[in-house]
Amino acid sequence: MRAAIQTSFGAPSVLELREVSAPACGDDEVLVRVRASTVSVGDARVRAMRVPRGFGWISRLVFGWSRPRRPILGVDVAGTIEAVGAKVQGFAPGDEVFALNGKMGGHAELCAISTKGAVAHKPRSLSHEQAAALTFGGTTALDFLRRAKLARGERVLVNGASGAVGTAAVQLAKHRGAHVTGVCSGGNLELVRSLGADEVIDYRERDFAAASERYDVILDAVGNAPYARCERVLSERGRLLLVVAGLPEMLSALWINATTRRRVIAGPAAVHGEDVRTLAALAESGALRPVIERTFSLEQIRDAHALVDAGHKRGAVVVRVS
Repeated sequence: MRAAIQTSFGAPSVLELREVSAPACGDDEVLVRVRASTVSVGDARVRAMRVPRGFGWISRLVFGWSRPRRPILGVDVAGTIEAVGAKVQGFAPGDEVFALNGKMGGHAELCAISTKGAVAHKPRSLSHEQAAALTFGGTTALDFLRRAKLARGERVLVNGASGAVGTAAVQLAKHRGAHVTGVCSGGNLELVRSLGADEVIDYRERDFAAASERYDVILDAVGNAPYARCERVLSERGRLLLVVAGLPEMLSALWINATTRRRVIAGPAAVHGEDVRTLAALAESGALRPVIERTFSLEQIRDAHALVDAGHKRGAVVVRVS
């Protein structure tokens, strides 16, 4: 099968298209013919080993010290099942599915995915490209809003509202009955409005942290809104959700949570199997729509990574695999 292989850590040029052996299908796995994947921010970070402060050595232990332990990136997968393991129930060859695969491997023509993880039948109303664009941002936003215990009527600000996590967070918070403010660049204001945001802020024109409004929940999907910046605009029991946080921010969160009524929620998103089924149901109902910046072929994988590295993508960058 064809796959985009990461030969070392570094710039997009470390990626090569090669013929490799197909993965084996375990007893609790399905073997998926990949139609589409994405290049997520997580993929780009692993490729470059560009991780939040304090996690460099842990990341090297997980992903490889001198060279990649998992050479095929791609956590988002959408495609058609070709084979199922002996213990698999609820899935059959020919089923169209989408998944967030923690073991990666989506940038290849075939990918083995555990049915114990985050995998679900693809909504019929979505293409494979659209389904792949839902998972990384959608599952991350779901988990952080769940940990924040977002309630109907609360005021939510999404910093980085036009990215993969941000576009999902705006829609999910609005679906839960929140009043949503999105922060993005001027060129993305109309996009964020179209996703349901009640208010939008061009970060080049106005600093949300210097305004008089207060928010019950602030979700920072960019990494430039630490507690010190957000403190004055958080409500008395406000929650700050740090999607991008280093070890110093996570340690300081412990002190803030112990000494104030506010809460700082940080750390990797926990993905549950039910999450992708929730995303599928919301997409089918029209409450959640994927946003795609651009679609590349597998042969253009380096260009896709370069676009993500530039840091200004709208929604997801999709890779059409087969």
